[in-house]
Amino acid sequence: MADGDQDAAAAFVRRYQARVFGLALTVVGSRALAEEVAQEAFVKAWRHAASYDARRGRVSTWLLTITRNAAVDAVRYGHESPMDPDLLTAILTRPDTTPPQPDLATVLALRGALAELPPEQSRPIVLMAFQGLTAKEIAARNDVPLGTVKTRVRRGLRRLGERLGVRDG
Repeated sequence: MADGDQDAAAAFVRRYQARVFGLALTVVGSRALAEEVAQEAFVKAWRHAASYDARRGRVSTWLLTITRNAAVDAVRYGHESPMDPDLLTAILTRPDTTPPQPDLATVLALRGALAELPPEQSRPIVLMAFQGLTAKEIAARNDVPLGTVKTRVRRGLRRLGERLGVRDG
């Protein structure tokens, strides 16, 4: 397979596909996502086949390590259910309605839910909501990548919504 032999690669996939898919499914919990992770693991194995060193372990261990890392990355980085910004904008910009004034219980519930968030999630939400900063401005101010700020805000808002019982759509 390291020499680019497609027949060897096909045999490799047939031999390990059930184990790779099973591990991916165990980690991610979704058949569709497990299929993507398994495919990614085999592609990585194909690309890096020359780096496999039999002295360091069995090929199955090497492949399942690649699979586990890909599955953990899939869960950690990219497969959250995003909030629909168009729906939020439509609700907030309706000209015929005025936003309701929150009562004290709502304010206290929001304050409590914000306090339960990790600071790296609550801080950018507060900066956006109350100081009007953009994600780009927060990223520059805190010397972190823009994508990191966006991820923290998205995760924080999702956790706030769960805590406060807010449903998207």
